[in-house]
Amino acid sequence: MAHRHKRETNARRKPRATVIAAPLAVLATASAVALGVTLGDPEPAEVLSASSTSASAAVDSTPSVSAAPRKAAATPAPAPATERRPVLSRSASRFELRELTPAEKMMDPAAVRAAIDQADTRLWATEDLNLWTLPGDQAKQVGTLEAGDKVLVTGRELYGRDEVVIDGASRWVTSGYLSDEEPVAELGGVCTNGTSVGGGVSPNIVKVHAAVCAAFPQITTYGTLRSDGEHGQGLAVDIMVSGDLGWEVAEFIRENRAELGVSYLIYAQQIWSVERSGEGWRGMEDRGSVTANHYDHVHVTTY
Repeated sequence: MAHRHKRETNARRKPRATVIAAPLAVLATASAVALGVTLGDPEPAEVLSASSTSASAAVDSTPSVSAAPRKAAATPAPAPATERRPVLSRSASRFELRELTPAEKMMDPAAVRAAIDQADTRLWATEDLNLWTLPGDQAKQVGTLEAGDKVLVTGRELYGRDEVVIDGASRWVTSGYLSDEEPVAELGGVCTNGTSVGGGVSPNIVKVHAAVCAAFPQITTYGTLRSDGEHGQGLAVDIMVSGDLGWEVAEFIRENRAELGVSYLIYAQQIWSVERSGEGWRGMEDRGSVTANHYDHVHVTTY
């Protein structure tokens, strides 16, 4: 009985060895498969390009092998930044960037101020011109530039208009009607009262005298050269006249200012100038006497 019991005991141990060996075989097989999977992994570039569906399928096709940790997906490189444009506008429910229009660039306050500060050329208007706030269609008319007015220009042009400077502000007029040539006097008539302005005065003073003498022969006194200011430079003349006749003379000269090269006029404590022609005649401060306030003569200053 004891011998048979020993044999039975030995018989039972054989299956146990088989049971132990089986897991070892499975483990060895799994290791070999895992090694094969590891050695067979695609290059990193291929992994990055593979779809998540393909990667999942590869793992599912080897159920006897523990799935290796998945590699983190690479973060796509950011797209190159596009150049920003300067104006932001709302379109429907989102914002859009757009380019500045030529008028917007030209009318930028800094650009306008620079143009005004650098302006150093004056031209004559050959026709009556409307003054506009802008070069484009959205402009408003803010006055007129009369024919013969000499005006400061910036040299900037846009949409068929030229930029001029009126009282320190940017204004625009229709292109093609500003000239750098002084208009020639075409008043006609001959001075018949024997008066003259003598030598040493500007050609424009000579023209003013000739025109006024021909139109108003009853005026016989003209004051030109003296030691002070514009008279001393030969650029001014005093036409000795008063009352309503004085206004007739003043308006006659103003209307022919381009041909006569007139810069400004003073009469009866009023002043009119080419630079501020849109304001018409303007009042002046009281200087204390009839002559100082120009009630007894028309003062003319020329270029």
